[in-house]
Amino acid sequence: MWSAESGDYDVVILDLMLPGMDGLSLLRHLRAKGKSTHVLILTAKDAVEDRVRGLQAGADDYLVKPFAFEELLARVQVLCRRSYLRKNPLIDIGDVEVNLATGTVTRRGESIDLTAREFKLLEYLVLRRGEVVSRSDIETHIYADSVELMSNVVDSAVCVLRKKLSRPGAAPLIRTRRGFGYVLEGAAK
Repeated sequence: MWSAESGDYDVVILDLMLPGMDGLSLLRHLRAKGKSTHVLILTAKDAVEDRVRGLQAGADDYLVKPFAFEELLARVQVLCRRSYLRKNPLIDIGDVEVNLATGTVTRRGESIDLTAREFKLLEYLVLRRGEVVSRSDIETHIYADSVELMSNVVDSAVCVLRKKLSRPGAAPLIRTRRGFGYVLEGAAK
């Protein structure tokens, strides 16, 4: 409960059968505390009454076990898009197209090969386009809590991503705001 209550998450996947406190009670507690994080209930309880109870308690989605992992991933992606008021998974920034559903990036129709972590970083910056994103925000949202980060890991990751997105003669899409963090700029289409 502490982690769900204290963290700032795009989506929480919640099982109804938790030890100590049932998932619906936790969900009600989070909503009572004003947490608006999207919640997907993942459970073996498949009765219509259970689904209705979960949705009425404040869940945004409900998925019954067993499930296909691809479906879970698609539902999480949809909830993330809702977090940033996006219905369309395609985001154009200048001549760069980012497809949040497929995890692909192209520039002028040419594919840009990104690692999973590079794509997560780009996605995080794209969804906050025009906002300054601090190093600590990037560390929190992109890197696992268990990873011991060196002081320049975020700077290095941004540098590599910036190079992969660059085009001769074009202004960089990702700019450094000294003392603040990074901002993804570029005209949105």
